[in-house]
Amino acid sequence: MKVKDIMSSSVIVCSPEDSISSVAQLLKKEDISGVPVVSASNVMGIVSEGDLLKLLEIPEHGGLWLPSPFEVIEIPIRELISWEDTKKMLSDVGSKPVSDIMEKDIFTVSLESSVEDASRLMTKHKVNRLPVLDGDKLVGIITRGDIIRGLAGI
Repeated sequence: MKVKDIMSSSVIVCSPEDSISSVAQLLKKEDISGVPVVSASNVMGIVSEGDLLKLLEIPEHGGLWLPSPFEVIEIPIRELISWEDTKKMLSDVGSKPVSDIMEKDIFTVSLESSVEDASRLMTKHKVNRLPVLDGDKLVGIITRGDIIRGLAGI
């Protein structure tokens, strides 16, 4: 079975200049977990829910810290300032272009690739979707769900 037999040919895409916030809304609206980032029919990258979730990661705080009696008074103020900084950072991030967070090292398949090759590529690189190219032009997308449906004959 070939990729062209089970891929989705109507691909929802975004551009590198689209804001992170608008792409998050697109994923929610279309009920999808990722989209190719396209400029002039060329795939520049992919952005997924995982890329959006990485924005919420907080670096691990290493070491053991025990406050002094004077710092106990200071902690609530420090936490309030930290929370305000976090809220501002998250609102600022939403206005940045999706090109700042997209995965640029992407894996693709061609129309004539076998479904087995696509499946192997997804498994090896731990990705959920592969853009399908005809030459350099995006013509479709194949997801793990497409492969399962194809194998099941649905």
